Amino acid sequence: MRDLPRQLTVDELAELFGGHTRLVELLAEREDPLGAAHGVIAQLPEEDKAAALAAHPRIGEPSPEQRGEDPAVLAELAYLNQVYEEKHGFRFVVFVNRRSRAELLQVLQERLRRTREEELETGLEELVAIARDRWRRG
Repeated sequence: MRDLPRQLTVDELAELFGGHTRLVELLAEREDPLGAAHGVIAQLPEEDKAAALAAHPRIGEPSPEQRGEDPAVLAELAYLNQVYEEKHGFRFVVFVNRRSRAELLQVLQERLRRTREEELETGLEELVAIARDRWRRG
């Protein structure tokens, strides 16, 4: 397990956050990028927040953190991802935290009931949690 970094490059942060986004660029300028993430996110325009979420793979798509290959679960996740994106206008992001895809179905269903604003904030919090976990497991 690694301690939180003092500074990371754009490429290192892009790996942790799922892609090269404006969020990653701004974090690379910080002394403590993972510690500063919430403050940086608060200053981003909404389109950059949505772009940060879009860089992360959808639940059900190939990812080192996700497990479970049941075709019915994968089909339901694909459908609910589509519904979520149509409702909120950005990608659903959740910190898997060793849960199976089947366990995440309920999380996605519950979060579909929330407002766009709640979900934008929650999705970004989850994205930061994922990045921190990836760094620690490094």
